[in-house]
Amino acid sequence: MSFFADFFHKVDKTDSVILIDISTGSIAGAYVQNKKGALPALLYSRRMPIEMREGEAHEAAMLRALKVLSESLLREGAPVLARATGSGAANSILVSIDAPWQKTIVRMEEHEEKPSFVFSRGLVADIVKKTDSKALDTQYADESIIGTMLNGYQTSNPYGKRAHRAQIVILTSRIDTRVAKGIIATLQATYHTKKILPIAGDSMRYQVLRTLFPYEKSALLIDATSPLTTVALVNKGLFICVDALPVDDKQPWIDRVVKQFSELGTRYPLPRTIFLLARDPESVDMQKALSEANLGKLWLSDTPPRIVAVVPSHLSEFVKQVTTAPPDLSLLFMAIYWQNRSLEK
Repeated sequence: MSFFADFFHKVDKTDSVILIDISTGSIAGAYVQNKKGALPALLYSRRMPIEMREGEAHEAAMLRALKVLSESLLREGAPVLARATGSGAANSILVSIDAPWQKTIVRMEEHEEKPSFVFSRGLVADIVKKTDSKALDTQYADESIIGTMLNGYQTSNPYGKRAHRAQIVILTSRIDTRVAKGIIATLQATYHTKKILPIAGDSMRYQVLRTLFPYEKSALLIDATSPLTTVALVNKGLFICVDALPVDDKQPWIDRVVKQFSELGTRYPLPRTIFLLARDPESVDMQKALSEANLGKLWLSDTPPRIVAVVPSHLSEFVKQVTTAPPDLSLLFMAIYWQNRSLEK
């Protein structure tokens, strides 16, 4: 479920979207073509660093870089889109925003009636609306139901079924209001469109991972696609929690990851599968560090957990890479996310 549900639409013939990925140290953009019955085609992409000037705030540097990127996309990417589709104009813009400008929150809500009730989308909407606690300095980007239990049992297709007790796991993306307004104003100045959807990056990538690996019901997810790494725990198909690693230049990355695993292990059983999301070339070094970290001791076992480094080649059956630019993991995830959500309607 998404409070932006009206924004999404079923792909009819051809749907074009601009993807914007904003992380701590860089931003990227792409043009993607969605055609009914075909894979989304990533036609053009570019990534550039966020370069801060002396005395400049991080947010101001990001918005300045976004303006440069947007103009570059319009100048260089729009002609590529026009050659592929006959029009250089995209229908919508999807913006993925990472920390420090966004936060992902996981919560579980419960509803109980006697003797029983029919579990419906309207009931879910009422529960979410009544139980949410809004933060004054943030706005919704997306709110999704990522797990449902009826009468204590996990249920993959719950709507229309009767129960006396329901528990729903809600994944909420919140984005700093001032930053969101700045991003939207910058993009509207270039593209003159109101169809701009911001979403928290870690929420978006988790939802895509569920599509890529549907049979992995329990896993640890290390999202290192930006300098601020997050670690999430999924247990029996339910998203339990997500935490950002503390920033500490004096402590190696792998030590911070192991410490976070150890803290999670005091509260929950640790799954034996670890997904690593990271960009090249850092992905290779991070996977090596994980393999050499003697993680088996956290599981009280001589057998280390299975480490799956998600790389662009894993996504070739979901996205067609047309551009000759190096594959960008975050943009590929965004292309899959957009197509999945578009097809919901």
